[in-house]
This record gives sequence, C-alpha cells and structure tokens, in this order.
Amino acid sequence: MNRNQILLALVATFALAPAVAQEPIIVAADPEALLTDADPVLHANKQVALHVLRELIQCGYWDQADKWLSERYLQHNPNVKSGRDNILKFFASSPRTPTCEKLTLPIVTVLTSGDIVGVVFRQEYDDPRKPGAKYATIFYDQWRIVNGKVDEHWDTSLLTPPAQ
Repeated sequence: MNRNQILLALVATFALAPAVAQEPIIVAADPEALLTDADPVLHANKQVALHVLRELIQCGYWDQADKWLSERYLQHNPNVKSGRDNILKFFASSPRTPTCEKLTLPIVTVLTSGDIVGVVFRQEYDDPRKPGAKYATIFYDQWRIVNGKVDEHWDTSLLTPPAQ
C-alpha cells in the first residue's frame, strides 16, 4: 500500500466511525440483584428504589405510592411539580399490569452513595439519521431516600410539550 492509499483508508475509517462507534449497552440479566447490598443501610435504600421501580413505574400500582414516596417528594424533572399528589396526577393514566412479581426494566447498573440511589437504564429511540432504524443510549434516575421513602428525585428528562 502506498502512502496515498493509507491516507485514504484512514480518512474513510474516521468518516465511518460515527456509524460504527457505539458499543452495545448491556442490561443486567437479573436487575433485582443490583438492588441488594451487603451494607444494611444501602440495602434498605436500594430496596425502596426497587419498590418504586417495580410496583410504581413498571407495574402502575400508584395506589401504593404512599408506601414508597414521601408527601413532599421534591421533583427535579421539568415536566412534573414537586409533591406526591402531583406525581400521582402525572401517572394517573398509567396502565396497571395484572401481575408484578419481577422487575423487568432494562437496568444497566445501580449506583449508591449514602442516602442516594441512582439507576442507569438502557433506552432505545428512533434514529433520526436512518428512518426505520433504532439506536440505544442511557437514561438515568436518582432518588434520595429519607426514613424509608423517596423524598427527592432527579432524572434526565427533557421538557415535553403540553398535552392537547
């Protein structure tokens, strides 16, 4: 290969890099195992997050929200006002699943620090560059646990347009 061919091969490689650069985002085979801990305090906090994820978010059992969310529930999502009553209104139309035995959300990892539990999820979206194709990225939720309930929440949500 001469110098020009090598240069052309390098340019082609870098031009194609965005199309093939992404590594697969692997989810946990047993997401509930990520929400356990040998440390009893971290374990208790992770278990609150597990119930929020499984019973509320995945299964739609919002009638049980008072078990897992504090009344003040500080919200850092730009689409929902703070307060447990406001989160209940936001999710009021969520369908309820008939059974709720196992967490099946696509969780990549769980991070803890004191009273904070953070969860990284795999999300799939339509690829705007390739009609009909999908791409994967992550979504992040984080909760502060106070007295056995979620008292504060952060996530990576973008502002959505108002409902029609």
